[in-house]
Amino acid sequence: MNNTVLVVDDEKEIRDLIEIYLLNSGYNVIKAEDGKEALDILKKENIHLMVLDIMMPKMDGIEVCRKVRESLNIPILMLSAKSEDMDKIQGIMTGADDYLTKPFNPLELTVRVKSLIRRAYYFSGANNEDKDVIKVGVVIIDKEKHSVTV
Repeated sequence: MNNTVLVVDDEKEIRDLIEIYLLNSGYNVIKAEDGKEALDILKKENIHLMVLDIMMPKMDGIEVCRKVRESLNIPILMLSAKSEDMDKIQGIMTGADDYLTKPFNPLELTVRVKSLIRRAYYFSGANNEDKDVIKVGVVIIDKEKHSVTV
């Protein structure tokens, strides 16, 4: 199963650049050009991580992040031209898991995505609705049934 990343940025060139690198790293990519479209996609698709620009029309990334955190606990990587410390702090305090400033190295973004997904899904056991079932990568441990499935 490939993880799906939602890339939200009002600049088409940036969405397309990120898509190329993430596709080459084995991720499925869905793109949105604004916050409202991103929220609609999150209702319909199984998204594992979101790359979210802060400065966008209709709804900025900070507001999108707040709305996402009301119901979802997916990793969020903020992406912004704002590089001041207070901007980074605001992004993280709003609920983002990481923050990368533009211009960025697409390889660094790809590594951060991989790291966030690894921590969120493969090692923590988080997001398992059933606490008696532990998922570590492709290994599933069922404590109640005393079984391990690969």
